[in-house]
Amino acid sequence: MSRRLSLFDLDNTLLSCDSDYEWGNFLVESGMLDAAEYATKNQLFYDQYKAGTLDIHEYLEFALRPLSENTPEDLARMHSRFMSERIVPSITYRARALVKDHLGSGALCALVTATNSFVTAPIAAEFGIQNLIATEPEVLHGRFTGRSAGEPCFREGKVRRVTQWLATLGRTFEDFDESTFYSDSHNDLPLMTRVKSPVAVDPDPALLLESRLRGWTVISLRVS
Repeated sequence: MSRRLSLFDLDNTLLSCDSDYEWGNFLVESGMLDAAEYATKNQLFYDQYKAGTLDIHEYLEFALRPLSENTPEDLARMHSRFMSERIVPSITYRARALVKDHLGSGALCALVTATNSFVTAPIAAEFGIQNLIATEPEVLHGRFTGRSAGEPCFREGKVRRVTQWLATLGRTFEDFDESTFYSDSHNDLPLMTRVKSPVAVDPDPALLLESRLRGWTVISLRVS
């Protein structure tokens, strides 16, 4: 049983973009959403996220709606293009190497993200990470409803969702000799303060300041 726990944020951490934001833009540019209505709101919510003022429930009502308006077949086809055109090019070799190193060490690894699991499950698979802890979109009769199911994996919700996941394995944070969480965002401070070795990755200004005050490791996964 592994004594190492390695947790990874996704957007602007392992990726050099925000997958949720880019998914919305991709749908607009593909003609599946009205640009005038969607793109403006998408940018507004993204700005609120960066500022730490995002109402996650209001955002999810907006972000999950397109899933309910398209068939699973059309969504799968669009996501395949999204992966090849937007996501894979935003994965640096440093990000791949970091994940590979943790997986190779035998650590228990998980991708922990506020972005919904429809968008992020294929990305977790691209990294070879088997455990995904994400916001879950509700599904009824094989179709997305446009609502979320359970607690969003955001801010303090990330801590609770990881705690619940560990409980299903019969484990707690305290069972690990080493625990690490990699993130770029001040929104992830609740989970960063829960692990033994938080690492700020290309951090936003608020997280950079907090990391310096607390003496946390700061790294970059971007390719100069």
